[in-house]
Amino acid sequence: MKNFKHRPLFAQNLPKEVTKPKIEWKILPVVWLALKRMATVLGFFVLLQLFITVFIIIPVFMTTADITPMPEKMVLYLEFDGAINEINTTQGFADAFDTPPLTLREMVDVIHFAGTDSRVKGIFARMKNAQISLTQAYELNQALEDFKSKGKFAHIYASSYGQAAQGLGNYALIAGFDEIWMQPMGTVSITGLNAEMPFLGKTLDRIGVEPNFFQRKEYKNLYENLTETKMSRESRETISRLITDIRNDILTTIPPRIGVDAAQFDGLVNQGLFTAEEAKQAGLITHADYADILVENIKEAVTGNRNADDDIFVMFDDYAAEALEHFKASELLQDDAKVALIYAVGTILRSDEGSGFGGGPTVAAAEDIAPAILDAADDDDVRVIIMRVDSPGGSPVASESILRAIERAKRKGKKVIVTMGATAASGGYWISAYADQIFVMPSTITGSIGVVGGKIALGELFENIGVNWDGVTWGRNAGMWSLDSTFSKSEAERVNTMLDAVYDGFIARVAKGRGMSSQAVDAIAGGRVWTGARAVEIGLADQIGGLNDALDYTAKELGVQSRYNLHIDVLPKPKTPFEKLIELVEGQAMLGQVVKKNQGVLDAIGSFSDMVHIARNPNDFMVFEELHLR
Repeated sequence: MKNFKHRPLFAQNLPKEVTKPKIEWKILPVVWLALKRMATVLGFFVLLQLFITVFIIIPVFMTTADITPMPEKMVLYLEFDGAINEINTTQGFADAFDTPPLTLREMVDVIHFAGTDSRVKGIFARMKNAQISLTQAYELNQALEDFKSKGKFAHIYASSYGQAAQGLGNYALIAGFDEIWMQPMGTVSITGLNAEMPFLGKTLDRIGVEPNFFQRKEYKNLYENLTETKMSRESRETISRLITDIRNDILTTIPPRIGVDAAQFDGLVNQGLFTAEEAKQAGLITHADYADILVENIKEAVTGNRNADDDIFVMFDDYAAEALEHFKASELLQDDAKVALIYAVGTILRSDEGSGFGGGPTVAAAEDIAPAILDAADDDDVRVIIMRVDSPGGSPVASESILRAIERAKRKGKKVIVTMGATAASGGYWISAYADQIFVMPSTITGSIGVVGGKIALGELFENIGVNWDGVTWGRNAGMWSLDSTFSKSEAERVNTMLDAVYDGFIARVAKGRGMSSQAVDAIAGGRVWTGARAVEIGLADQIGGLNDALDYTAKELGVQSRYNLHIDVLPKPKTPFEKLIELVEGQAMLGQVVKKNQGVLDAIGSFSDMVHIARNPNDFMVFEELHLR
């Protein structure tokens, strides 16, 4: 038998023609190879330069900045521009080289420290395009009151107050200053509270879009504006109660600070918009004059010379570097008073992958927060876990992961305290339910113990524009989340079963955490939204107070003198420069630059991408309550 050589199945049967080799000019391949090697070398040097910058130049620069001497007499210059964050968020690696803005807690701590510093004579603030919530204003005002009680002044100036529908939130902060200056052609706007939304039921019906949502229960109306043409009775009841409660709180806190009574201030809100002279006569401002006059007044008060150098003015952020370093190095800290401070800020999701693009919402990622809680639980030195919650909720699965971590921490003997910011609703309340003590501000929006779920069906829209969907499925409910059709009877049955399970679970966890019966919780749940003041009355919260009040409470529980004697360990730990360097390699720097240069456009893209995310991931927003009062 002849031996046959095995051939691959698709082998070429015919022998190749033998041809005389030709001389080939390989200039382009050589050039290409040279370019690739050059790129590799350049890449190495870029990374080396970044490594040197991160680990050598920046630390040296920061060290040099830390030892810059401050004047013996100084006035802190503080600008309120944009939002005040609870935590620092980073869009990309490029932002890591910028000085991060101070958080609310850092600002409060610096003001308190400045009150004890004999070199600091006062604060000169400038109100620009600020976006300040009532809860933030109250916490800052507490610090300003303490600062002024030390015999120091706090003056503020703006060209106008209350632009862009931020009137009462900004004015609640402004009222904490002893002198309020405004440019003579400026205006003051305190136009009250407004809660409105567009109802798209008729519009979506006309274009062939059918919202298909289910809710537990009657007050959980997250998607009502997509299904109806006007506000439901339950929504109107909820919003009316919120506005009444917040109005009463405002009339209690702001008028005494500006020397008018509640009825007078109520009348001023009804008028709403004031010229400079009208605002001065009404007591809303103290001076209708120019910034340079205020600056000269401050110079004269501090130095005795109206024409003194500007050196007495120190940027608040620069002073903060010294003040915050003092807190870290203070000899007052006690070894047996270590607490973990954990932030849950933003929409509660399982991870933060892909978050923040285009200025989208901050994400409270369970995969970061739950391990941080467990780390604190395993740390024998940590005696109390304080969780700062500022969240409209989100995913019940992610919320449950965080709550489970809290439960495990309590089993290990850790006391858990929650302090709520502007919002701690729906999933934001879910993760707070097991706390030993819950602090709220009077205007905190909380509760919303309810569930909503469903999808938007675009079948009729597709039909109107000539798009026909077709496919093959296995399983009776395989097309449950298809956007081409509404839920079938069996699909709707499964979705409602899921919602019932989540709602019952939500009720059970609140009942367990608050020591109430399920029936009692259900009576105040049903998706109802409450202010912090009302939440204390009905048993969903324990005390009125902000973050510093929670820290003071903790200090008392641990038997130490004050919150300044606490070792505060903020978790999760911020990323190291090396971790941010890795992010750069993964392409985050380019995104950071894009965000910086195109923020306005990307804000709109971010809002649209949030809507798309909700549509594609409806289960992530079953315990979510996006409610804003302007």
